[in-house]
Amino acid sequence: MFNPFEEKPKPIENFLMDWKTIYPKSYCKNEVDPYTKTRIILMNGIEAEASMFSHQFHRHCTDNDVRRDLAMMRRIEQMQQKHINWLKPIDETPLETTIGYEHVAVDLTAWLAQNEPDPYVKQTLDFILLEDFDHLYRYANLLDMDSNIPANNLVKNYVEIIPGRPTIAHHRHPYDTVSRHIDFKKADIRTKLNIFIITAGEQQTMNFYNNIGNTYYNNLGRQLYLEIALVEEEHVTQYGSLIDPRLTWFESLLLHEYTECYLYYSFYESEVDSNVKSIWEMHLDAEIAHLHKAAELLQKHENKSWCEVIPGGQFPNLLLFHDTREYVRKVLSQMVEITADKEDLKNVNDLPENHTFFWFQNKVNHDINSVASHVVIDKHNTLKGEDYRVELAPHPVESLRNRKEDNTSIGRSKQKKVVSI
Repeated sequence: MFNPFEEKPKPIENFLMDWKTIYPKSYCKNEVDPYTKTRIILMNGIEAEASMFSHQFHRHCTDNDVRRDLAMMRRIEQMQQKHINWLKPIDETPLETTIGYEHVAVDLTAWLAQNEPDPYVKQTLDFILLEDFDHLYRYANLLDMDSNIPANNLVKNYVEIIPGRPTIAHHRHPYDTVSRHIDFKKADIRTKLNIFIITAGEQQTMNFYNNIGNTYYNNLGRQLYLEIALVEEEHVTQYGSLIDPRLTWFESLLLHEYTECYLYYSFYESEVDSNVKSIWEMHLDAEIAHLHKAAELLQKHENKSWCEVIPGGQFPNLLLFHDTREYVRKVLSQMVEITADKEDLKNVNDLPENHTFFWFQNKVNHDINSVASHVVIDKHNTLKGEDYRVELAPHPVESLRNRKEDNTSIGRSKQKKVVSI
């Protein structure tokens, strides 16, 4: 398997771009393969995370030589982020892009969960998977109602569009969004990569909704973005708390660069668009140079070899977007009523009446008719007679099969056992 530490890096300054290079040829929104789009969205988030981490390192570092090295790498990361983000075409609306963001969240999270060796991390991925899956459903109904565009035209049957754990049930007390951190000295490299990848991806989604949500042209759409952006804050907190806080700045820098190398190599191997594939190849070369610089800084300032942080250096199985519909159905049937209890996950029916979850639900959701994620479905049903969904078979959870009524109780209040198939 490919080992980026065995590659001979080119000089970092070789990867500074001129304006013509930075501004790419955009994809055609009606022809692009949905997985090309998911790769673009994810790498945009990965580069944004790399830049934000570098800024924080810079602000906590007293050595100006290190700060200059960070500034050089960060400038290139920023150029790469623009190079990727501007692949989005002019005629793609923010809501159409949003469908892509939630498609990324579903298929990425499902793939990571299926390839995660740590049971606690896998459970966390499966838990949040059902929430991003429901966000796709809510936004798809908004798109159908406001623009008369079927979201399936964008995802092309790669993912189902049906209710997940309803968004109204996602709003949890902040105390219940903090996970246990993983011991990175003992963790499998797949676990380290998965945590870094999903945290960056969810953070990008949160930032995207934070920035574009208030630009939507009507109040209901603005309210839906606002609500789901706050759920993404929960997700970023929950995933981010899995990262070992004992990592040093230099160890974390090395892991960031290794993660980028892993993803660019993965996506170069699977990309079907020749223009985008050439971008992945170009950026991979740059990240290999950054990785070697990070290893050099780790050795110089902490007297540690890179292999103490990333034993062996070889990539594990490459990340490959593929059909995860059956897996999502399985998780839905098993975890739709699960919520968080501090660092653990429990069935909502097993929580005590005075639990923080119920307290917080009453605080923010006491008026169900002001909860945008519910109102979107309710209004769509009024206008078109039923919700918008695209499904392989009847919903795996019987109480979520009714297309004329939005279920606002499952996963957020105690009820009789859910019948599933």
